[in-house]
Amino acid sequence: MLRVGICGGSGYAGAELLRILSAHPEVRITTVTSEKSAGKKVTDLFPHLRYGSMPAYEPLDREKLLTKADLFFMALPHAASQVAVDYFVSHGKKVIDLSADYRLRDAKTYEEWYKVPHLFPATLKKAVYGLPELYRKKIAKASLIANPGCYPTGALIGLFPAIRHKLVRADSLVIDSKSGASGAGRQSEVSFSYCEVNEGFKAYSIVSHRHTPEIEQELSSAAGKAVKVNFTPHLVPLDRGILTTIYGRLAKINDLKSVYEVYKAAYGKEPFTTVLEIGKFPNVKNVRGTNFCEIGLAVNERTRTLIVVTAIDNLVKGAAGQAVHNMNIMMGFGETTALDAFALFP
Repeated sequence: MLRVGICGGSGYAGAELLRILSAHPEVRITTVTSEKSAGKKVTDLFPHLRYGSMPAYEPLDREKLLTKADLFFMALPHAASQVAVDYFVSHGKKVIDLSADYRLRDAKTYEEWYKVPHLFPATLKKAVYGLPELYRKKIAKASLIANPGCYPTGALIGLFPAIRHKLVRADSLVIDSKSGASGAGRQSEVSFSYCEVNEGFKAYSIVSHRHTPEIEQELSSAAGKAVKVNFTPHLVPLDRGILTTIYGRLAKINDLKSVYEVYKAAYGKEPFTTVLEIGKFPNVKNVRGTNFCEIGLAVNERTRTLIVVTAIDNLVKGAAGQAVHNMNIMMGFGETTALDAFALFP
């Protein structure tokens, strides 16, 4: 039985980790941390997690926690994970970090976008980017996984086949994403209150969203050259879900059937990525509470443009579910263990 600790278990991603892992037959949750909620029961914050036995919240005392778990999920805010991740990894523990602290391979790029220095460049070099559709073999051998961001997950899965097979011009990419309010985390800012979000629809962090370098890093790796994108996120009045529409100027073929075959070949054996039939497009309602990414494809022959639409649940495939998928691969468990779509509907 794998002993698992969740650091930062009072946020939305932490709650999803608790929900999914409580149903995992190979896992026992042995510690859950929260500075503000230390001493409280999990059910005090999340009554829907009343099934199963869970420890009470406790502070993140690294030395005390070290003997309590074999693998740690870090669901802490950006910049807050750096020290704890380095400590646990250096002491032989496996770590899956849901923050951005170990996603960007270049420490200078991290500092440029997150406005804090990276204190552990040597540990950063050990991190494997945790997108199973691309890095499954590396994930299986890793001790530190940098779990992808929610926006990059939908964008990268949607673009990888097109970039890898040079179906589109890498200098023509436009990524338009719409996310539910839970993507901002469990916070009390006025801009995320009910009256501000309900019946509203707005773009934000235009040309400056911190997931941009993450998307560009992975696309550049796939393309074998530097790739820049126009990425614009939007906030929509939903609790959860991300719908991403991607546009790229076709470089080779321009018939939809050929594009469809490339995507089916890329994802046909993936347990959580589904390429919908031609003419069908994803809806965030259909992936709510699941670890699935659904993909729809279209070709505008008049403008020679490939249009890719993806839908994910930002808290599951975009965070906790993908983290559990990574754990399953790392530990040699069945990849879909505890991630069955029917079991995940809240």
